[in-house]
Amino acid sequence: MLFKPASLYLLLFASLGVLSACSKPAPVEEPLRAVKLITVGEGTQNASVEYSGEVQARVESRLGFRVAGKIIRRQVELGQRVKAGQVLAQLDPQDYKLSETAARAQLAAAATNRDLAAADYKRYKDLREQNFISSAELERRDTTWKAAQAQYDQAQAQLTGQGNQAAYTTLVADVSGVVTSVDAEVGQVVAAGTPVVRIAQDGPRDVLFAVPEDKVQAVHVGSLAQVQLWSTHATLQGKVREVAASADPVTRTYAVRLALDANDAVPLGSTVSVAAAAFAHGDKPVIKLPTSAFVRDGNASAVWVLDPASMTVQLTPVVIATADGNAVVVSSGLKSGMQVVAAGVHVLSPGQKVSRYQMAGASAPAAPASAAAQ
Repeated sequence: MLFKPASLYLLLFASLGVLSACSKPAPVEEPLRAVKLITVGEGTQNASVEYSGEVQARVESRLGFRVAGKIIRRQVELGQRVKAGQVLAQLDPQDYKLSETAARAQLAAAATNRDLAAADYKRYKDLREQNFISSAELERRDTTWKAAQAQYDQAQAQLTGQGNQAAYTTLVADVSGVVTSVDAEVGQVVAAGTPVVRIAQDGPRDVLFAVPEDKVQAVHVGSLAQVQLWSTHATLQGKVREVAASADPVTRTYAVRLALDANDAVPLGSTVSVAAAAFAHGDKPVIKLPTSAFVRDGNASAVWVLDPASMTVQLTPVVIATADGNAVVVSSGLKSGMQVVAAGVHVLSPGQKVSRYQMAGASAPAAPASAAAQ
């Protein structure tokens, strides 16, 4: 079979195309990325910890009626200043007044029986002196008179108790202060002891703030702290007065009370910031890195560490302690002298070769002319 020259050339080109399609392409060399490096070193943590707090009265009383009943009147409002002896609320006293009237009637009946028994004893005593009756009969009259006297004393005590019950229907402030809460309204039926009004007593003020579990060990009773008012930015001196023995079941924080000077006129409910010397970390050497150096490795934080010999990077897990301004404090995972990638961390892979990034305009070794031209 003879082929024409044109057909022979077409067959040759087709064979070359098939051979070129079957051959594997040359692997693309991974680009050499330039990264910004920083050398790990120990420094000092300059940031101090501040906590938000609230000014409260040192003593806050929850006042309620000592008897049950229906509230028919309330004479105070929230935020009102009251004085000791001022009437705060009133219960319906009708039932207690009826009980007091019944007790007074029982006392009158007991008094009549006592007087009758006393007169009877006196008469029988005269008869005994004349030997008209026996000693046993006189003793029975004496016992009757003593029993009547005891019944009178009992009735008198019951009358006093019923009188107190009627007086308890009026709620009176036992201290001077400010009403900080009203927990019951007119028409509500309350049980004995149910809080109706809360009063913040006049006197020294406290600052209440919460401290997390890892910081509570540094707080001690008697230590000093600086208190700054949010509204006026005035700075006051306080002293730790009380540290809670157990954590709050919801927030898992410990309540700390800071005592202010009695002469400091601080409004109740004011928002303040508390900075104590016990919360400072200025003398503790730490390792700090910028936030741009960290990546997520599963559920942990990690950084890229450079191997100077091979100029490759490896992902190293680290443990973050806290933040210090714009930097992050690393508690473990790094040592002084290591070189860490500070920028471009999200485009790297383990074992990748990198080069040191140089800013534009920085001096660099001159390349041969031929190489530059190429």
